[in-house]
Amino acid sequence: MHNLAIALHEKGYKVSGSDDAIFEPSATRLKQRGLLPEEMGWFPEKITPDLDAVILGMHAHADNPEMQKAQELGLKIHSYPEYLYEQSKDKTRVVIAGSHGKTSITSMILHVLHFHGKEVDYMVGAQLEGFDVMVKLTEENDFMVMEGDEYLSSTLDRRPKILLYKPNIALISGIAWDHVNVFPTFENYVHQFELFVDSITPGGALIYNSEDENVIRVVESSEKQLKKFPYKTPEYSIDDGTSYLQTEEGPIPLEIFGKHNLNNLEGARLICNQLGVMDDDFYEAIQSFKGASKRLELINRTKDVVAYKDFAHAPSKVISTTHAVREQFPNKKLVACLELHTYSSLNPQFLSEYKGALDNADEKIVYYNPEALKIKRMDYISPSDIREAFGDLYIKVFTSSNELKSYLDLMDKPGKVFLMMSSANFGGIDLEEMFRS
Repeated sequence: MHNLAIALHEKGYKVSGSDDAIFEPSATRLKQRGLLPEEMGWFPEKITPDLDAVILGMHAHADNPEMQKAQELGLKIHSYPEYLYEQSKDKTRVVIAGSHGKTSITSMILHVLHFHGKEVDYMVGAQLEGFDVMVKLTEENDFMVMEGDEYLSSTLDRRPKILLYKPNIALISGIAWDHVNVFPTFENYVHQFELFVDSITPGGALIYNSEDENVIRVVESSEKQLKKFPYKTPEYSIDDGTSYLQTEEGPIPLEIFGKHNLNNLEGARLICNQLGVMDDDFYEAIQSFKGASKRLELINRTKDVVAYKDFAHAPSKVISTTHAVREQFPNKKLVACLELHTYSSLNPQFLSEYKGALDNADEKIVYYNPEALKIKRMDYISPSDIREAFGDLYIKVFTSSNELKSYLDLMDKPGKVFLMMSSANFGGIDLEEMFRS
């Protein structure tokens, strides 16, 4: 939301906003542009008849007093994705969807376009090197590239975000059950992607991962008239910790690694082809792509120790990320540490989906905060429940971030590669400091 506010401000709109808490880096970015509210909270008197639009964030509750005032006045209330569509309805819209990989693929596309000086509007879910903000809106650009999240749009609009963008060009990277707190069955979750395919404009293009059986099923069941382009993981090799992509012009070195990242790269290449970037230019640019923030992001690497952090939390993401690091560093002992943080992953009924997710690691660690369960009034989960769900009685389970930090601090680190996976921050542990030397 703060990135959208900045994008509209830079487009010349008069923007104001409210929230009950604003954290970094959002607060500083808003303050620099004179957009930071003077005080936190909700103030119905700010909602006046002269407003052109009110944009409602996903986390605003149904009893939000400012939203209620806007409804009383009959103002147009947009959800975040609905307003992005309004800003891009006269452009060619490119939407990257899927349970995993969508941030990385969107980031790769934007990196390649930026490398070659091709200006587009965009919305991406991670901070990228060379980009000041995560949302850009202009009058003049012809294309809008968007990361398509399948989570709900707002408290007033319970449709998944991806169903509001109406793409001209779309990509589906993979389908693996996620957001179980919203989509109670796998079939219900898959159906959202069927609706997404139906939402593509007639005659549009659909790029899809042909190595994913669920994606194939969704694409083949659609009767929509679309141009369909399947992709699969390209040939690659690994030499001394560096991955090389095999191309017609020979192998090219990459900053990124892992089969899932190479699969993402191939999807990004086909999207870039649709945007007029040919393969030679794509390969030239992609060599310098270092990854999106927190997506297999290198914390530190010395001759003795390597450490990465990754946003992985859903079972499919944990499996692919752990496998990638195992493959990249076959001669090092892999220590995989996963924080169960989201309310879908902490769901006792869903935990069994993690069975075998950490099997590629030599040492397996799981951390979660029981207080999160109390806040959401969810059922208690014991360490033994975690071990049973993951199918490994030797997994080390921590419920205190201080105890986890002490354990990692005292660990003999040489000869090991550490993979720290979380959509949060392990209860405030400073990973950069921990793996600094």
